[in-house]
Amino acid sequence: MANGIAIKLRYIGEAAPNFAEAVGFFEQAWGLKKIEQDTDIAFFAAESNPEQYIFRLRRDQEKRLDVIGFGVNTAAEVDALAAELAGAGVRFASEPGALKTPGGGYGFRVFDPDGRVVEVSSDVEERQARPLEYRESLPVGLSHIVLSTPNVAETCDFYKSKIGFQQSDMIGADMQFLKCDDEHHRLAVFKGARQTLNHVAFEMRDSDEYMRATGRVMKYGAVLRWGPGKHLVGDNTFSYFFDPNGNVSELTSDMEKLKGRAPVTIRPEDNGEIWGTARRVSEDAIPEAFLMPEVGQWVAPPI
Repeated sequence: MANGIAIKLRYIGEAAPNFAEAVGFFEQAWGLKKIEQDTDIAFFAAESNPEQYIFRLRRDQEKRLDVIGFGVNTAAEVDALAAELAGAGVRFASEPGALKTPGGGYGFRVFDPDGRVVEVSSDVEERQARPLEYRESLPVGLSHIVLSTPNVAETCDFYKSKIGFQQSDMIGADMQFLKCDDEHHRLAVFKGARQTLNHVAFEMRDSDEYMRATGRVMKYGAVLRWGPGKHLVGDNTFSYFFDPNGNVSELTSDMEKLKGRAPVTIRPEDNGEIWGTARRVSEDAIPEAFLMPEVGQWVAPPI
């Protein structure tokens, strides 16, 4: 890992033209807890998770991936990683300093090779979480993020050599899974014609609550685009939906824990859905044109 510093996935921030409807969707259908909102930005936590927030929405005329947030343990680690990145010539969006988002903290932002904004922070105040009740089918955290890029090798090298991710499995040469803890992956990168945020996955406690949450989102009126099913790579369940702004969000559970297993490469033709319950993903299920176009590359969000 970079400088031997252990990192964790903290949150993702998106910009949304359809702001009010999206806020209602993630609060009412998805089951996130809105902890703070003003006219232009909303922050969401998971009820049982002490992380200050795991998702944020910002009002904007164009949808975009605003920021991917990672955490480290101490301010000294923030400074050490910032110094390493500066020495490697990585472009900064903001220098190390006090954060002005909920929970405060200390951190900095840099751009990845595709011009996405990456934040690294420490000392963010934890929130008062509560245990979930029996069969209370609410997300317990952010599971993983999947990115598309024409430059898979360069993008993966950045997150491994500069941020601290480790190689997990691969599907051919064009999709790589990266981990920063025992979960099979917290980040995945696959080859696409353009930079996009492919999807964001939220973790459920188990497969029963995953199915209950899938039903709740369908009852809300969202169309189930792919699922319910179970991935071969990662061994996790999946249900994919579009949110009101056309971005793909996934409900998932039961991801494989990687402890001491070497990475393997799966042939694309051998990759599949284990249960046989989900039809093969196709253009009519998740049209590539609907995936979030990454406008604003190399431009930092206002917040």
